[in-house]
Amino acid sequence: MLSSYVLSGIATLASFVSASAVVHRDAHERVFARQSSSCIQVSVTFNELKSTAWGESVSVVGSIAQLGNWDTSKAIFMTATGYTASNPQWVATVNIPPGTSFQYKYIKFNTDGSVQWEFDPNHSYTVPNSCTTNPSIKDTWQSSTPASTTSTTSTKAATSTATPTPTCTNSPTTRNCWQGTFSIDTDFDTNWPTTGRTVSYDFDIRNTTMSPDGHARQVLAINNQYPGPTIYANWGDMISVTVHNNLPNNGTSIHWHGLRQWHKGSQDGVPGVNECPLAPGQSKTYIFQATQYGTSWYHSHFSSQYGDGVLGPIVIYGPATANYDLDVGPLPITDWYYPTVAQTAARTMHVNAGPPKADSALINGSMVIQGSGSYSRTTLQPGKRHRLRLINTAVDNHFMVSLDNHVMQVITNDFVPIVPYNTTHLFLGIGQRYDVIITANQASSNYWFRAEVQVAAGCGDNWNNGNLNAIFSYAGQSGTPTTSGTSYTQRCTDETGLTPYWNSYVPDGQVASQVTQLNTWLNQTTNTDGSLTLYWNVNGSSMNADWAKPTYSYIYSSTSNWPSRANVLTLPTEAKWTYWVLQSQAGNPYNVAVPHPIHLHGHDFYILGTGFDTWNTGKIAGLDYTNPTRRDTAMMPAGGWLAIAFQTDNPGAWMLHCHIAWHADEGLAVQFLEAPSQVAGFDPKPSNFDSQCAAWNSYASTAAYKKGDSGI
Repeated sequence: MLSSYVLSGIATLASFVSASAVVHRDAHERVFARQSSSCIQVSVTFNELKSTAWGESVSVVGSIAQLGNWDTSKAIFMTATGYTASNPQWVATVNIPPGTSFQYKYIKFNTDGSVQWEFDPNHSYTVPNSCTTNPSIKDTWQSSTPASTTSTTSTKAATSTATPTPTCTNSPTTRNCWQGTFSIDTDFDTNWPTTGRTVSYDFDIRNTTMSPDGHARQVLAINNQYPGPTIYANWGDMISVTVHNNLPNNGTSIHWHGLRQWHKGSQDGVPGVNECPLAPGQSKTYIFQATQYGTSWYHSHFSSQYGDGVLGPIVIYGPATANYDLDVGPLPITDWYYPTVAQTAARTMHVNAGPPKADSALINGSMVIQGSGSYSRTTLQPGKRHRLRLINTAVDNHFMVSLDNHVMQVITNDFVPIVPYNTTHLFLGIGQRYDVIITANQASSNYWFRAEVQVAAGCGDNWNNGNLNAIFSYAGQSGTPTTSGTSYTQRCTDETGLTPYWNSYVPDGQVASQVTQLNTWLNQTTNTDGSLTLYWNVNGSSMNADWAKPTYSYIYSSTSNWPSRANVLTLPTEAKWTYWVLQSQAGNPYNVAVPHPIHLHGHDFYILGTGFDTWNTGKIAGLDYTNPTRRDTAMMPAGGWLAIAFQTDNPGAWMLHCHIAWHADEGLAVQFLEAPSQVAGFDPKPSNFDSQCAAWNSYASTAAYKKGDSGI
């Protein structure tokens, strides 16, 4: 018994010692964890002096996740418990890892919900490595920008032509200014005015007969004019356009080319993606904010319908990177076909003969051919600087433009302000825009403006090429110019040296693991009746948009069983960089090496590189990641590749497609699906979404003409 007792006691003692050791070790680990946790985060207190009115508030936002990554919706709210008139202090405490370096700014939320940023430069701070103190930062609201500083908000930097101040206004000598604190130095990706103003337009689309170059043809016109009415707005305005479809045998839609539709993808106007087509006899209103500024155009995205007339310019006034005296407005340029484009597109899709030559072209809606028609005329004021807004609205032709004896100072490409540069010739791909400044410093006379199709470079063809002109006349002059153009080398590649005004940096660390290749090629099928159908593939699939049930129907119902030929590609989660390479490949039975103007909806993109050869990952190191060209439409070289990158910061379904109308008709497109679960929160289903689809499906069941192409 004693032995048993002793053994039992020894066992009990051993258990006690073992348990004590466990308790002691666990306690030691918890103590160690507490000591370590004090070094994981440092409490940093921000103190900002900023006088505010009742209902206004101040927040801090910065370059790290703890400060919202420059996203104003994630900014850290500051309290004003100690606020007095003599000491208007706002305070916020944020836990940040020791040793973290970051930049930050303070923002004020106005009573109407708009955001006002303090002026440049960004504040910079590095959290101490020591965990024994909790630092307190004391700042005062920056109400002006020192002339020697540069803005680096969201890793971007810029130097202005003049120092903007809250009282700086836009004028011929201060075009860098805009309104209040907004200027060319404002990061338009994250900050734009909210003007409280809505500009409204009413579009009546119907069949008519017009003779813009002296030759009559059927036109689908907006408000009985071609091009359609120019939409004018200020940066930050709301734009409201009511569209009435009075076409007897056509659906329609309106897409707002290049406008991001920030958190409003339902307004992007692509049948089969954002909406059902608008049926004959139906009306709808698009409404969205102009968060960008510059020049663009709107057009139907109902198959190739825009080539028959459903288009017009967009001018959004804002700051500029160079000064000018007068804005002479938009100058849209297009190819022109005497058969309807709908007929021409059908021929192109089903006849193995290549795309047809355009019969002519129109500059600002007019042209002379075979002695008929008239030239568009623009008046220049001697000695003045004129802003001209160039737009290629063609379906197949790409142009080189020039003005005899004059230099063009280029200040924007698409919606992106650039560092100004001078040129005598400017390549204008389909869907692209350039704003240029022309100084009237030549003899008072008349001068030819020339738009030449780049036939030798494979960029379309035109029976009237060499005579596609407009007239620029100095005030008081009239008549026909006698000037001559200058020589140049034809090409079908984008301008080089397009340096964005904001210095932007594309991360390059994960390109190799994240880049996705999109291969394009032309194929054909033989139909049961022996006819041919040509179609463009993207990674083996030719897009076919479902007009009856668009992608947004799936988004709003939280389902994802869309057809495979919707060509939906799901993007990474929000706020991630995404990298894409488009590559031309040989098809079957065709090996067609042609350029493609690639356009992205919902975003613009950074052009990391292009080439006329075959892409491989060995080219990644040689791509351009430091302030690369940025735009929403770029040329993919014939037989080559185009590498682009953009951030996923705009939930929705967004088209990426070739803007040659025949190629889009034949399916050269994909949809990028971006954060679909967030769409309804930002962009609730429009009240007329279902009724518009019901009206279309009712009409389509008995329509005289059935869908015979991709639908986009």
